[in-house]
Amino acid sequence: MEEQFKIRLEKLKKLEDMGVETYPYEFKKSESFIDIKRECKDTTNEEFEKKEKIVRIAGRITAIRKMGKSSFLHLFDGEEKLQVYIKKDIVSEKDFQVFKLLDIGDIIGVKGKLFKTHTNELTVVVSELKFLTKSFHPLPEKWHGLQDKELRYRQRYLDLIVNENSRKIFQLRSSMIQKIRIFFYENGYKEVETPMMHSIPGGASAKPFVTHHNALNIDLFLRVAPELYLKRLLVGGVEKVFEINRNFRNEGIDLMHNPEFTMIEWYQLYKDFNASMELTEELIEILNDDFSKDGYITWQEKKISMKSPFKRYKFMNLISDKSGMQVDNLWNEEKLKDFIIENISDVEMPPTYGKMLELMFDTYVQNTLIEPTFVTYYPKIISPLSKVSRLDKRETERFELYIAGVEIANGFSELNDPIDQRKRFEDQKRDRKMGDDEAQLIDNDFLKALEYGMPPATGEGLGIDRLVMIYSGAPSIKEVILFPLLKPKE
Repeated sequence: MEEQFKIRLEKLKKLEDMGVETYPYEFKKSESFIDIKRECKDTTNEEFEKKEKIVRIAGRITAIRKMGKSSFLHLFDGEEKLQVYIKKDIVSEKDFQVFKLLDIGDIIGVKGKLFKTHTNELTVVVSELKFLTKSFHPLPEKWHGLQDKELRYRQRYLDLIVNENSRKIFQLRSSMIQKIRIFFYENGYKEVETPMMHSIPGGASAKPFVTHHNALNIDLFLRVAPELYLKRLLVGGVEKVFEINRNFRNEGIDLMHNPEFTMIEWYQLYKDFNASMELTEELIEILNDDFSKDGYITWQEKKISMKSPFKRYKFMNLISDKSGMQVDNLWNEEKLKDFIIENISDVEMPPTYGKMLELMFDTYVQNTLIEPTFVTYYPKIISPLSKVSRLDKRETERFELYIAGVEIANGFSELNDPIDQRKRFEDQKRDRKMGDDEAQLIDNDFLKALEYGMPPATGEGLGIDRLVMIYSGAPSIKEVILFPLLKPKE
């Protein structure tokens, strides 16, 4: 690699000696490769001769095929590839000498007219060539180069150049976020941005990252969720609100978790959790139009219907059905503990009753939820921000959406009783003392906001990264995050 660097550096110096501007400030392009291919898809060479369409394009050289005094190159503009043809007696002598000093990976601009080869490949006959940037390192070979996953994540810029599937995933991600944003705009929601640094971590049960503000001399926490700030806006009378942004959780890294991830959270006044589930189904139906095949996706070789209405099952009933433990016994902490000891091996006993229930769900239920399923009526003990169920006071009007065994969304009828909310926070404080380091803290400022009065409301958080995984078929969250967190190399 060091030898390649030296050789290419020498070529750059030769270009400079020829009077070539090696790092020019601009190049005026006429069209993108996609637009050119779309426009000229059915154009014949006879029609090209009549029109003599001239284009100005720029891109990175990904292939060079030399044939004496003429050569074919493939250029890549970040989305598509396009072939160009250089012939000595068509370009100037200087441009041809510049061409002879080019390497795969270099970036050039060309001007020329279009034609199609005998294999019907759209090609630009170069009349002018402009050198734009030298690549000092060779690109990975298409089939053998960038296969190492960690290297792909560390050098995403190379991954995007050589791996078409990676480009498609991130194009899908961008289009999906745009589609989601339009959906909420069209449904009357206002987009906002809330603080990333919180004095008290809240809105979700998770470990926060801690930082320090020097001027104020206080510790702050990167937010684990925007929920409590968005609810303050509900108190302020904002009827429909959403935010698409990053959350940070100091947790492990695996196929489904990255410490920094993207979510959308939305809230609506005067509705309950049934309205959120219905809105989620509407959103998925809209996404199906662009990102599924007739309402079906393929995940880990499984064909999954994404069509609504989605299945709905109660949390405790699902655990009972899958584990064989009676629902009444699930509500008994001692019987639940005995069951875990007898049936779930190689696991440390969770510190609280709520964590025991979550362990049961993770062990027996989660991986069975393949088609979109709303898991509803979570126990109050693990739902500190949800309204109590109108059917059973031990439960709450909370749901989570699972697809392909992956949690995609979490929503509920929002708890707006400040007295009850304070008690729930106190219960969380007790759980933290018992060893649950993900339990939430008491946020007195949020409680004060609730004391001014928040109307009935529903809200939901949906994981963008995981949704992109589901629709793209990506097996790991690292595949859908441009720059996932990795341990620095020594």
